[in-house]
Amino acid sequence: MTQPNPQATIQDMFPQSVAVLSQPSVAAFERFERRGGTREAAIYVLLAALVSGLIAGFFAVFHSDVTVLGQFFSRLVQTILGFGIFTGLVYLVGRGIFKGTGTYPEVAYTFALFFVPISIVSTVIGVIPVLGWLVSWLLSLVTVYFGFLAVQSSMNLRDTVQAAVTLVLSGIGYLVVLAVLGSLFLLR
Repeated sequence: MTQPNPQATIQDMFPQSVAVLSQPSVAAFERFERRGGTREAAIYVLLAALVSGLIAGFFAVFHSDVTVLGQFFSRLVQTILGFGIFTGLVYLVGRGIFKGTGTYPEVAYTFALFFVPISIVSTVIGVIPVLGWLVSWLLSLVTVYFGFLAVQSSMNLRDTVQAAVTLVLSGIGYLVVLAVLGSLFLLR
């Protein structure tokens, strides 16, 4: 077993992302899940959030109904907060309902390895009218597949039904949290 490496850097994580994306399997995720933790995942996700925010901010110039700073900061907050909420739910559901033995740092790091590159590609392609929407939708399906593998690896849930239910319940919980947060902001 690989020991946690609190010194994992973005330069370490890029090849790890390439490995899990090019050879999708539970074993590929298992190879890297303990090479970093929550801090490294947060830094990597922050990178994706910054790229997404910069791209959204740049393209806001071409739209009169949004602002550059508004787009930048909303993408920054949404990406980081969304990642934290979703991975937290994966951990809580996997651990609480199915008695998964993974840790939150393993979940966060494992999910960051595929989330960051897919998020960046989706943002870049998403600015292309129609084609961007279609490709982004397809990338969403790919993200679900990688999420399924990451749940199996990071929570040590080899039963496919348990892993799938963990992912689905986490997704539903995520949508509920977003709806609650959205309604709180609308009430102000």
